[in-house]
Amino acid sequence: MNLITSTKKVLLPLRSYALLAALIPALAGCFGVAAVGVGAGALMVSDRRASETYVTDEGIELRANNRIRENYGSNTHVNATSYNRMLLLTGEVPSQEAKASIEKMLTSIPNVKSISNELAIAAPSTLGGRSNDTYITSKVKARFVDAKQFSAHHVKVVTEAGVVFLLGLVTQTEADAASDIARTTGGVQKVVRVFEIITPDAAMQIDGHSQQGATQKSTP
Repeated sequence: MNLITSTKKVLLPLRSYALLAALIPALAGCFGVAAVGVGAGALMVSDRRASETYVTDEGIELRANNRIRENYGSNTHVNATSYNRMLLLTGEVPSQEAKASIEKMLTSIPNVKSISNELAIAAPSTLGGRSNDTYITSKVKARFVDAKQFSAHHVKVVTEAGVVFLLGLVTQTEADAASDIARTTGGVQKVVRVFEIITPDAAMQIDGHSQQGATQKSTP
């Protein structure tokens, strides 16, 4: 199995829980207000992204997927995943021209800092293939939890045609551990790392703020 590595360094802002309350109504059109408030809030407690960035990523994904659907319909199978404002494109398109056109179309979405275009030139995957990808993703996540080498919440997993893409704000040690676990999971054909590498000190600082925020929110 092959392993492709792509890493970047980033500066991380402090969390702002107040912004979540202000932006929840914007997401309520697609999800119930209660579900967004509880679900997003719980996830943000354990996520290393700033709360405003977490919500921004949700908006980027919504806009990107809407644009793709409106312009290409069922002619392509494209998934847009945003993490820390980096947009990952996975799936299948019919031509190199379509691949380039989709990337160009999405560059104008507000707040997107970069695009990683991993679209394959191929026929759209089958329902069975997509179901298998979902199963692989669940297996990788379960193995993250079982391994107990890092918080599974810190690594986002996307699978397309057996290729596992790993995203997250992680230390080099965490990135290597996650990659090794994913690479040795049954059904995985290849692992592509789209991590942003942070220092251990930065990770401790972010995690400390997360724990402090969770304690404050649970205090009556």
